[in-house]
Order: sequence, then structure tokens, then C-alpha cells
Amino acid sequence: MPQFQVTQVGYTMTAELTVVGPDLLIVVTGGTHPHIGDVTTLTRTTPLRTVKFPSHDGRYHKDHLVGERVAHQVQPTLTGSCTVTAGIHVDQITQAQIEASGKMGDDLGRQIVAWLRTHPVTAPSPVYYRDGQQPPQV
Repeated sequence: MPQFQVTQVGYTMTAELTVVGPDLLIVVTGGTHPHIGDVTTLTRTTPLRTVKFPSHDGRYHKDHLVGERVAHQVQPTLTGSCTVTAGIHVDQITQAQIEASGKMGDDLGRQIVAWLRTHPVTAPSPVYYRDGQQPPQV
């Protein structure tokens, strides 16, 4: 499982990539309390869709601001679907750390794209029954 990292202004984000057939699962975590704050799904030709989960105090996580940046970077390279989970928490985060987070997501996305260029995703196409064909009777 390839792993990518970026460190800026005192914290690190990590993206782990799992290839599932033609599809990608990207898990982005970082800071002092990694978690899953949101999930973004997409394909090369469909828009991003994000589900944000409630955080400990009832507000919704804002990790999509990083996850969606990763998703936009990888979208042109997709051969199937892609799911990005993101969960970054830095205790007592500073404004500089917040401002760096988007660029850190872009950097992770670019690292993933570079890896995909040298390790293209290939998977055999599924085989379906044609019109009128049926599974064999047992």
C-alpha cells in the first residue's frame, strides 16, 4: 500500500492509497488525532460528492477542505471510482496551520498522481451475460 506524506508548519498529513480493481481508496489522516471526518466519492466524469460527519461537539468536520483537494488532483487520472476519506486534527491549531492545509492536500494529490503515472491502474474488464444468455442450471 503506497503511502505519501507532507509536513508543513509543525504537522504531517499522510495519504494511504489502496487500489481495488480499477478503483481507488485514499485515506488522508494527520495531526494529533487522526479520524474519518468525511468521505468524498467521484469518478473521472462525475462531480465530487461529500458526506461530512458530526464532530465531538455537534458541528461538522471540515476535513473535506483537504479531501476534496486530493480528489480534484487525482480525478483526471481515474480509471474507475475513487473514495477519499479525510480526518486531520491538530490540537490548538494555528491560523498558519489551517491556511497550509489546502496546499498540503494539493501536494498529497500530486504525489498520488505521480505514483499512478508510474504504476498505472489496470484491471480486467468484468464479463457479463449477453441478451438471452442465462447462468448454467446446476
